[in-house]
Amino acid sequence: MSQLNPPAARRRRRKPLIAASGPARNVTDVLLIILGSFITALTFNMFLLPNRIASGGVSGLSILGEDLFGLEPAYTQWGMNIPLFIAGVLLLGKKYGLRSLLGSIMLPLFVYVTKDWAVPTTNPLLASLYGGIGVGLGLGTVFRGRGSTGGLAILAQIIQKYTGFSLSLCVMLMDGTVITLAGFALSPERALYALIGLFVTGKVIDAVEMGLGYSKVAYIISNQKEKITQTILQDLDRGLTELAGRGGYTNEERPVLMVVVGQNEVTRLKTLVRLVDPEAFVIISNTREVLGEGFKREG
Repeated sequence: MSQLNPPAARRRRRKPLIAASGPARNVTDVLLIILGSFITALTFNMFLLPNRIASGGVSGLSILGEDLFGLEPAYTQWGMNIPLFIAGVLLLGKKYGLRSLLGSIMLPLFVYVTKDWAVPTTNPLLASLYGGIGVGLGLGTVFRGRGSTGGLAILAQIIQKYTGFSLSLCVMLMDGTVITLAGFALSPERALYALIGLFVTGKVIDAVEMGLGYSKVAYIISNQKEKITQTILQDLDRGLTELAGRGGYTNEERPVLMVVVGQNEVTRLKTLVRLVDPEAFVIISNTREVLGEGFKREG
């Protein structure tokens, strides 16, 4: 396998937006955790709590606590987050450090501070959709800051450690238990709305963490390998990798060119390949995240 890149003078060079480590990155992480906690708390008070949509986690349990026992949701969240954080440190190690503690404290604080803000809708469907979007945006921002908001995610990891179940299954069990309780304590209909919110939250977290844009990865098999390589390097200004391949029927060596391009470059790539070799075999598929020169940089 060989890596082919454009000439050094033509390469796209982008400086990382955030340093990989050091004080600047740590400050950025803290700000992201605080911002994400605020967005999550605001969404909770504006959409989920007033419409009784308990879509999993400690936040969902705090809704049930207020509905059944009249408990202040922020107090319930503090009362559960702090012991769970301590349990996580004792049972799982010190990886639950300052960032996790910060999220565990700030989220209930913002829930308390924004509890009297205006409610924009009493439609449960709209509340589940926009609540899912807001919570996903908030949690995704916290995760980008390499932190967490604690809660039942820690309990899920404790269960994973001592049972051997997958983490996704443990998280699903935690959220599923909360939603099931909501179905009994509130109504089955509210539990269904909670499932909608939980689904939307997961999708938005993925979008925040991975980015909204898709890149494309193309695999090219051609007898005009050298010409296509030079065309991509010079005209498209993209690097590419040559992979070793072998024909399944002929058993002959067939090098495969792999190149990653932006969505807006796909048509030009196909045009260039077609001009060089109309018989070239080209496979193009989505790739969700690309890190490296010419694409996104991460610290």
